[in-house]
Amino acid sequence: MSVMPDDISLHFTTMKLSQFKFKLPDNLIAQYPAEPRDECRLMVLNARTGEITHHIFKEIINFFDEGDVMVFNNTKVFPARLYGNKEKTGACIEVFLLRELNVDNKFWDVLVEPARKIRIGNKLYFGEDDSMVAEVIDNTTSRGRTLRFLYDGPHDEFKEALYALGETPLPEYITRKVEPEDAERYQNIFAEVEGAVMAPAAGLHFSRELMKRLEIKGVERGFLTLHCGKGNFRDIDVEDLTKHRMDSEEMVVDGDLVDMVNAAKDASHRVCAVGASVLRAIASSVCMNGHIMPYSGWTNKFIFPPYDFTVCDSMVTNFHLPLSTMLMMVSAFGGYRNVMHAYEVAVKEGYRFGAYGDAMLILR
Repeated sequence: MSVMPDDISLHFTTMKLSQFKFKLPDNLIAQYPAEPRDECRLMVLNARTGEITHHIFKEIINFFDEGDVMVFNNTKVFPARLYGNKEKTGACIEVFLLRELNVDNKFWDVLVEPARKIRIGNKLYFGEDDSMVAEVIDNTTSRGRTLRFLYDGPHDEFKEALYALGETPLPEYITRKVEPEDAERYQNIFAEVEGAVMAPAAGLHFSRELMKRLEIKGVERGFLTLHCGKGNFRDIDVEDLTKHRMDSEEMVVDGDLVDMVNAAKDASHRVCAVGASVLRAIASSVCMNGHIMPYSGWTNKFIFPPYDFTVCDSMVTNFHLPLSTMLMMVSAFGGYRNVMHAYEVAVKEGYRFGAYGDAMLILR
């Protein structure tokens, strides 16, 4: 098993939730992204030596050569957060769209707040003129519901009307009001396949200019799809991480990406996962000898130290919040002690955390 040198002693121990707690000042949680997007700060961590260096993100090109492969997540965020009113009482209800369950019947899996006010059979009204109506038809969890939208018309027209009522689903740690500009800010420039309610944030730093420069240098780019859900942001309520269960997320790794990645591995080129979602998808499609295979389905893989990574030897990631599953995955990749030390440095040096924050490149 490939374990980072600083984590050999952790190999036979069970990691605890409390080991991923650190003090993060509120002022370091980014409320706005860098402008332009490729000029945020970049910390580079050498996972083998523990060395840390500081850069501007667009300088990432200096760490990759012709024939290396960067893998991106091309999922596209849709305007998933809506505000409606409950019938009769008029109580304001926040509805967070998770996924469409049935196209013909317009069934959606959603989260509602406050959940205690909603029961099966209740109707919710959306829009200034109550133009969109939904009926609660099932309770799936303490917060989750299944809604049936009552809309007569073609499906495309329905989706357009529904999304016109929604807003960009910024993470809850971004405490300001959503602005119209967030529809573009909180979306990767290569986003294509609709289905995410959380942006794969590591990709937000890549501008068109930087992508073109990487292409000219001969760095190949491939795409997979993993629709990022809210599960990665759900609080972990167990100290023993082996008892935590991740929510499933839909993913697709196609044959073109498989051929590109496997050829790069065979030629001893770098394979870089741009974001934790890409790292998770690749780990979910791995087969023998450091290769991957095509996969279309769902993954609930939960990665925390120690973990055997056989495909990717580098990753781009944001700075994640304490106790988050993304921090655990990054710690598994870069080495627990390495990454937690890097986070100490990041706090001391004023790096910005969260989806709109700064970035880290980990080299193994």
